[in-house]
Amino acid sequence: MLIRENVPLAPLTTLGVGGPARYFVEAATEAEVIEAVEWARSRELPLFVLGGGSNVVVADAGFTGLVLKIALNDFSRKGETFVAGAGYDWDALVALAVAEGCAGVECLSGIPGTVGGTPVQNVGAYGQEVSETIREVRALDLETMRTVTLSNAECGFAYRSSIFNTSARGRYIILQASFALRRGGAPRVRYADLQQLFANRSTEPALVEVREAVREIRRRKAMLIVPGDEDSHSVGSFFKNPVVLQARFEELSAMLASRGRQLPSYPAGNGFRKLPAAWLVEQAGFAKGYVKGHAGISRRHALAIINRGGATAAEILALKDEIQSRVQQEFGVALEPEPVFVG
Repeated sequence: MLIRENVPLAPLTTLGVGGPARYFVEAATEAEVIEAVEWARSRELPLFVLGGGSNVVVADAGFTGLVLKIALNDFSRKGETFVAGAGYDWDALVALAVAEGCAGVECLSGIPGTVGGTPVQNVGAYGQEVSETIREVRALDLETMRTVTLSNAECGFAYRSSIFNTSARGRYIILQASFALRRGGAPRVRYADLQQLFANRSTEPALVEVREAVREIRRRKAMLIVPGDEDSHSVGSFFKNPVVLQARFEELSAMLASRGRQLPSYPAGNGFRKLPAAWLVEQAGFAKGYVKGHAGISRRHALAIINRGGATAAEILALKDEIQSRVQQEFGVALEPEPVFVG
């Protein structure tokens, strides 16, 4: 295990902001993960686990402890179950599943990051969530320093959440995940944009066609990492779609109707409604292409706060705070950030 010092973290993230890690290690085996944790503990250093860097905002001062980058890239198949290490590239796994004719993750194409990050937030897009296919997660339990296997139910999946970012935040380091896919299964075409693309077809689209369509939609919205594309220097959607009680939704709808505006929403089950955060942001006065110093909002997606070049973490957070404050004032709705804030 090689411990490096003062390693810049900005280049290891999709947003590209933040200072260095005081100590840094890249672990390619489970044994190295355990060794790194024990090394940090023996020196009473804080520990941060880094995957693909697609969902983090690093402070300008960096991180004073040990940053542990997970580089477990093992892969195996057991029938229709795909098993991948936490450091395995997520989109590469999706591409492989589609190539093998296995359905279940095709709508999650183009999402940056690694396999280990997907269970944490129950990553979802275009009508699919990883919780639909995750069979189990292998993790290091930091309380016992033993590896454990957690079933889908034990992961406590909900909208953009799991035990890994709620009740058991900081307890586990994900090492591996397995996905139960469906060989020969039909692709998921429930998202409106996808339905429109395939509306005039007389035959069902193939998995590969759905994957390419999703990637193209993401590219148009600057949600696909494209070298040289300023609008893709982001963490993806910076805010979660708020979920409110039906009664609260009706109050908001009535208030906005009196102002001549109609509040869009989607069913969220159990008496809740999901509100589109992008609509709230734009209606609060933040148009696509909004600029604040070196930070801004993508010209193609209202939820993507971007680094326009040379932005600091402080500038990113200032824009985040401004958006949250104005949405709260305008609608009485609290926007919850999606990324993890480091340092």
